[in-house]
Amino acid sequence: MEMEQHRAQILLVEDDINLGFVVQDILKSEGFRVHLCKDGKEGLMQFNKEPYDLCLLDVMMPKKDGFSLAEDIRKVNQEVPIIFLTAREMAEDKIKGLRLGADDYITKPFSSEELILRIKNILRRNPKFKEDAGDKNKFTIGNFSFNAANYELADATEKKKLTKKESELLKILAMHQGQVIEREILANMVWGDDSYFVGRSMDVFITKLRKYLSSDERIAIVNVHGVGFRLEVEG
Repeated sequence: MEMEQHRAQILLVEDDINLGFVVQDILKSEGFRVHLCKDGKEGLMQFNKEPYDLCLLDVMMPKKDGFSLAEDIRKVNQEVPIIFLTAREMAEDKIKGLRLGADDYITKPFSSEELILRIKNILRRNPKFKEDAGDKNKFTIGNFSFNAANYELADATEKKKLTKKESELLKILAMHQGQVIEREILANMVWGDDSYFVGRSMDVFITKLRKYLSSDERIAIVNVHGVGFRLEVEG
């Protein structure tokens, strides 16, 4: 059965709402159905409402942490795959997570590519899922069409092949057109790091994207000082 007929349903429990929304949208762009909860207690209530094909749980959360949530999930479902998201790197935490029956463990910051690959690797064990993201990687940006799957940006006169990171950066901005995306989230989702040097590199990539889109004066990638970037298209 193809993904379009049975799209994997993911429960995402993450108390950093800004990060949660970005991760949710990235996963939706890959063809997944995603329900976002902001704490472990809400996550458990949602898990009990409907079936999920995979759980993505932050470890450090209010009301009920990710480990406690995983324990409760395992009491009613021994099979559903669980991936922990955490800023912790302590070996004992990873061991605890694995003992609870976790299928994987991703340390923040992580790139969107790493997250998607790990999820797909786990879901591939289930024969009902096949990769089919459809047109979820295609965007219209002013006079431009952008295909994030093959890194192609085109208007009526020219087609340009973007680099992988240029494409990943533009995809996140295009998915959230008109919204400010924090610098740290962009850096982590594209580079898997939010260090000073990555930040400077990101500024260079933003400048390149502005140049590529400059033939349409309605398009702007706005720098919201001290916060992040917003892709705007007038009209």
